[in-house]
Amino acid sequence: MVKTNILLESGTNELEILEFFIDIPESEDGPAERCHFGVNVAKVMQVIESPDLEHPESAEHPCFLGTIPLRGHILPVLDLSVWLDLERQENVYDIVIVTEFSQTVSGFLVSGVTEIHRVGWQEVLSPDKFMTSFEQSCIVGIVEREDRFIQLLDLESILADLDPSLGGASDNPSVVSSIAYSALVADDSPTIRAMIEDSLSTANFRHTSVNNGEEALRLLTEYKEQAMREERPVTDFLDVVISDIEMPRMDGFSLTKWIREDPYLKVLPVVLYSSLITEELRHKGESVGADDQISKPDLHMLPRKAIDIIEARK
Repeated sequence: MVKTNILLESGTNELEILEFFIDIPESEDGPAERCHFGVNVAKVMQVIESPDLEHPESAEHPCFLGTIPLRGHILPVLDLSVWLDLERQENVYDIVIVTEFSQTVSGFLVSGVTEIHRVGWQEVLSPDKFMTSFEQSCIVGIVEREDRFIQLLDLESILADLDPSLGGASDNPSVVSSIAYSALVADDSPTIRAMIEDSLSTANFRHTSVNNGEEALRLLTEYKEQAMREERPVTDFLDVVISDIEMPRMDGFSLTKWIREDPYLKVLPVVLYSSLITEELRHKGESVGADDQISKPDLHMLPRKAIDIIEARK
């Protein structure tokens, strides 16, 4: 799997997606169809030929095909079409996309891959603007390419559906702040937002949530303008910004870079989180000025980290 240096660049507000597809056979409901999907290249380890696994009758979920050994891992293989409730046309060229994120390695069976696209987050359209046949909130954005739409999949939500512990620990926070600090949370996933809001509320935080970095930017501008009118520091209105990294319109890295370059807002602490936080990529968040970075399986640590950063700055 060839990856470029985009992951090592800071504040580009871009990502690379691997486009793949699932072929649907002709049926009484309509002609044969090819559905196009995409996933962040950073989550892809490699692409391998289908191991020709059969659905075991004892599987807890019908999409589970079994496990195979791969590069020191015991790899669970999931039939993505089953999880998406699509009828896939089986053929000898089916492949498995091997992913690694949130400290988990998994394989997803699909019909094939197309190419890698480099896109700006501002090109990613909201899935709310399109009719989708998927009831699950697994489509986080749409990218238009020539004669097709590429649906960006939230693989974390798929794995969390199969194993809730992989969606981020849901334990109650081990700390409750003596002061009701205020937090701005940016995340395009309603599930993750709700989990963070619950964790912050339990830790005595007041919080406001938005869907992406662009919405966070607009709200931060409002805080800044109000603070300037009243001749008060912006920290009188907000104590910390907590943001996902992968978001449509504006990602967390670009949001953080924008905050740090604003002479009035740069005092705000910023905590980033993602399923992609690794030692290799951690320096990207550091380069744009993030105070801390957390992997999604460790989201239960957010209140403690936020409190420590806020109080250290005060």
